[in-house]
Amino acid sequence: MGSKAKISKQILPIILAGRKEEQWYVEPFAGGMNSICEVAGPRLTNDIDYYLIEMWKALVYGWIPEKITREKYYHIKDNVLEYHPAQVGWTGFNCSYSGKWFGGFAGDVKTKIGTTRDYQDEAIRNVCAQVKKMKGVTFRQGEYHELEIPPNSIIYCDPPYQGTTGYNNSIDYQKFWNWAREKSAEHILFVSEYSAPDDFQCVWQKEVKSSLSANGKSGGNKNSVEKLFKLKCPNY
Repeated sequence: MGSKAKISKQILPIILAGRKEEQWYVEPFAGGMNSICEVAGPRLTNDIDYYLIEMWKALVYGWIPEKITREKYYHIKDNVLEYHPAQVGWTGFNCSYSGKWFGGFAGDVKTKIGTTRDYQDEAIRNVCAQVKKMKGVTFRQGEYHELEIPPNSIIYCDPPYQGTTGYNNSIDYQKFWNWAREKSAEHILFVSEYSAPDDFQCVWQKEVKSSLSANGKSGGNKNSVEKLFKLKCPNY
């Protein structure tokens, strides 16, 4: 959910402007990895979701998932301890509608124009293309505010958006923005959100269709204005 695939090529030139050789690029909220896979050099990514990180590590190390049936989908959902964490992560996110954690089996679907869409095959092809560009990424799993970040890094935060629904994990937003202020004194930090506190300025915005929306609903395609924020007066 909240994929940055549609806008990563537009926001990354802003985020990476002036990046020094060997300067780390860090994403504390891994999600779909649609931005970090387009970045070269030292990269560090993290997520609180254990199954998500185990899935990405297995994919980068060469695991290729197979399509699953509806029956197996719900068996995995009800018996997660019987399966490898990477398989649980793949099933929960990539075999579900809109990437919502076990939000309903997504397989072959008839479209409104009479064609058949294979959601799982699309997911496999898309992710296999992504992981080819993710060799060398350092993975961590845990709370964003506990992540050890290399000095003078470029940090791009794509947290669960405030006021939206459907994420498996949420955050304390006041705590997050305070953390973002602290890290802006030591690093170059950007945040994707629909809105931000007054001491953060919008440096880019665009209306896009997404399975998330600023109106607090999820699912389907709705228009929302994606924005990229940066603290107005960082101390670095």
